[in-house]
Amino acid sequence: MTEVAPNYASGYSLTMAPLVVKNKVIVGVAGGEYGIKGYIAAFDPTNGKEIWRFNTIPHPGEPGYESWPDKSSETGGGPVWVTGSYDPDLNLTYWGVGNPGPDWNPKMREGDNLYSDSVVALDADTGKLKWHYQFTPNDGYDYDSVQIPVLVDMPWQGSPRKLMMWANRNGNFYVLDRTNGQFLLGKPFVRVNWMSGFTPSGRPIQTPQPENMPTFPGNQGGTNWYSPSYSPRTGLFYIPVWDNYGSLYRQVAQEYRAGQVFGGGGARPFVPVPGAPGVPTLRRGAINNWTEAVGNGAVVALDPRTGERKWKYEMTDVTDSGILTTASDLVFTGGREGYFQALDARTGALLWKANTGGQIVAGPITYQVNGKQFVAVASGHDMVAFALPD
Repeated sequence: MTEVAPNYASGYSLTMAPLVVKNKVIVGVAGGEYGIKGYIAAFDPTNGKEIWRFNTIPHPGEPGYESWPDKSSETGGGPVWVTGSYDPDLNLTYWGVGNPGPDWNPKMREGDNLYSDSVVALDADTGKLKWHYQFTPNDGYDYDSVQIPVLVDMPWQGSPRKLMMWANRNGNFYVLDRTNGQFLLGKPFVRVNWMSGFTPSGRPIQTPQPENMPTFPGNQGGTNWYSPSYSPRTGLFYIPVWDNYGSLYRQVAQEYRAGQVFGGGGARPFVPVPGAPGVPTLRRGAINNWTEAVGNGAVVALDPRTGERKWKYEMTDVTDSGILTTASDLVFTGGREGYFQALDARTGALLWKANTGGQIVAGPITYQVNGKQFVAVASGHDMVAFALPD
């Protein structure tokens, strides 16, 4: 047994499946709400010894340390709580990094706060940083960037390109060159008002909202850890989203205490007065819980070449379910009310729907047994599988 994060009493935890690359087992540590100091580490599977470590919150003397004032990096967060991706041709492994600490008070850590809310590309043999891109510098909204990096080889503006597609919690869809991190495209896929656009290099132009005015997307984000999907058959990118969801934020000064939540404020859902100017009409059944969100869940299909929305499937509940696309041009996904549905991947039309009896907060999978294909998903405390009749 190997201790990855020995000081668990300070808030360190492990929440992911490890990524095995050649002769290494790679994991990251979670606990960003507790003021940890995050890292990604690779271990020898034969003896458990650490081979390399990359600090997602730089230590003194490391590149990026200057983006933290005073000693704020000591409680800087930077958790890694979802498994990354690997490109064997480039020998690079890609990891999304979570929020800085404290979560909601960026004034306590003025600066970009690298490598929080970033994707880092690491040499799989050495753990050395090859490039990074920061989605939300000096994040004050808890926009963890631990979403799934989707690696796609396809033409880009007429030339073959190795791409990374990313639907971020901050409400933007991104396309990066995964060989060097070059910013190629950034475009909102839900309502966004925390920023107004991008500089030519891809840095967001932030537009903090006035006090007591909502920020979109809200604290849960436009999407989160739930897996998106890309179909090479349709050429579309599919995202499970929280649509029209906003939050009101507050900042407070807070002293760090090991093992306690280090938030520096908080967020609460924006619940507008029905019928007020700019407030969307609320459908019956559109919201499970008024304390959670105003809006609804949806599946959105984007053209990744432009970021333009091709179709949207609205759900009657919010969704934490991942998406599965198949070679028969189907999209499978679920929601908190327990409905599991199959959509036409090209049009978004509902083809089939079933109630599984429990919340679906997982990504669907497909597999074959004796030549018969099944689709399965976790529902509540159960695993539910479906197949076509013989």
